[in-house]
Amino acid sequence: MSERKVLTKYYPPDFDPSKIERRRGPKQTGPKQQTVRLMAPFSMRCTSCGEYVYKGRKFNARKETTDEKYYAITIFRFYIKCTRCSGEITFKTDPKNMDYTCERGAKRNFEPWREAKLAEETEEEMLDRLEREEAERDPMKDLEKKTNDARTEMAVADALDEVRMRNAMRERTDTEGALPSVAVPTKDEEAERIEREIEEQARLAFQSGTGEKVRRLDEEIEIGDDAPVVAESVKRVESNSADDKAAMPPPPAPTFQRQVKKKKDFAGLLGIKKKSALV
Repeated sequence: MSERKVLTKYYPPDFDPSKIERRRGPKQTGPKQQTVRLMAPFSMRCTSCGEYVYKGRKFNARKETTDEKYYAITIFRFYIKCTRCSGEITFKTDPKNMDYTCERGAKRNFEPWREAKLAEETEEEMLDRLEREEAERDPMKDLEKKTNDARTEMAVADALDEVRMRNAMRERTDTEGALPSVAVPTKDEEAERIEREIEEQARLAFQSGTGEKVRRLDEEIEIGDDAPVVAESVKRVESNSADDKAAMPPPPAPTFQRQVKKKKDFAGLLGIKKKSALV
């Protein structure tokens, strides 16, 4: 009984532990595998029989350690069997996206939230893209692109100014509806136009209401044989107006005395006779 509880045992000097056969079955070759219990990490459809395997279904799977690594993280591969046709389905871990990747034997179902997440650019991808763009950048191409952009912008601005000028000239149409000339008037033409407008305004100002032209008195009147008669009549009118002005008495001087107005006799207007006084 005491020998059964002994923690250390005696080994003779000629003991060879390599001669002891502890393994049962053939020796394992290839990558290391072990049997594990797991659940399906995503819903999938078997490509052999079309059976759907939903997420969370439990399987007795074989776990295999691969030689692939993401940085220092080891990637594992799992083998499961279809519940209907016993076809082999394999998938492996994806530490980059914190997910699993289906390899063969099945097809992963469409997941819209997963597609949107995969479409987003990660920080690592953004840094790689910026490094590639920085390495591929050519300063001469950048300068040429900026020059072409500036020329295009100037051409667009010139075309816009021309369109605005044409639209403004079309708005200033005349009464007959004719469009003005597209050519821009010069300074001489503008001065001639202003002078013609001033002459037209002066002609209208010296014209009477009946359309006759108003003449000044000191202006020489030449109307053929009747000129002396007209001139004499004009002189007579001028002398008469001078005599009237001389005969007209001067206006009285203003007085500031209070004048008492006589009251009206309303009794006489009504036909009432007043009696004379007896005394």
